[in-house]
Amino acid sequence: MIRACCIGWPVTHVRSPLIHGFWLKEHAIRGEYGPEAVEPGQVDAFLRSLADRGYAGCNVTIPHKEAAFAAMDEVDPGAVAVGAVNTVWLDGGRLIGMNSDVIGFLKNLDDHVPNWEREVRHAVVLGAGGAARGIVHGLLSRGVETITVANRSLSKAEAIAASHPSSLRVADWASVPALLADADLLVNTTSLGMKGQPPLDLPLDTLKPTAIVSDIVYVPLVTDLLARAEARGHRTVEGLGMLLHQAVPGFEKWFGITPKVTRGLWEHVAADIRGT
Repeated sequence: MIRACCIGWPVTHVRSPLIHGFWLKEHAIRGEYGPEAVEPGQVDAFLRSLADRGYAGCNVTIPHKEAAFAAMDEVDPGAVAVGAVNTVWLDGGRLIGMNSDVIGFLKNLDDHVPNWEREVRHAVVLGAGGAARGIVHGLLSRGVETITVANRSLSKAEAIAASHPSSLRVADWASVPALLADADLLVNTTSLGMKGQPPLDLPLDTLKPTAIVSDIVYVPLVTDLLARAEARGHRTVEGLGMLLHQAVPGFEKWFGITPKVTRGLWEHVAADIRGT
């Protein structure tokens, strides 16, 4: 029996057990994946005891991603860029961590708009949190020439831009509509538009017709931003695919099989979201 888990505080809301449970059943693996509530301040101790608890590794959700990063013996470049870890596995007793959100975002974008990097020269990223850091890192790795990070707090956007001053620009929220006229890709990394959160109040009138619109929010499955973009004829990228793709590396490390993100898996998790 191979066991893995997801740690967070709280952790009852996570949908990772739905994803990994689907794959375990699909591949007939004798394994187990479930939530583990870990209090703040106990992350390092829990991770150091993974083997004693019978776990091959774990996923990490809010608010523990930064604490997990600090506890690792080794991390991948994506985790370094974001300063956070969401996937952990054991290698000879050492804690190895990565940030698969970067992979998840790019794979999802590839699925929806194949060869998108051939046409995206300027991307506008809304928000300046951990998700924005990861997505900026991913876009730069695919050769996007210019990225504008727009955030209500300019200091947070400037902190991201400082890492790549030649490629990154910053903008305040009020200037976003004017930026859209030159944007090939618009990405919302904020929680605006999520169920229970205020809407993303952003007119799309200035967005050029060929632009791609992506939203990492997946509850609801089609956000107001995506619905308005679709109505204008834009190619859109929903957020659930990112969640599914980011789960692949962990499953591969823990259970030894590289699972596929299929329409069946998407519908399985989407049904749960629709029921909330």
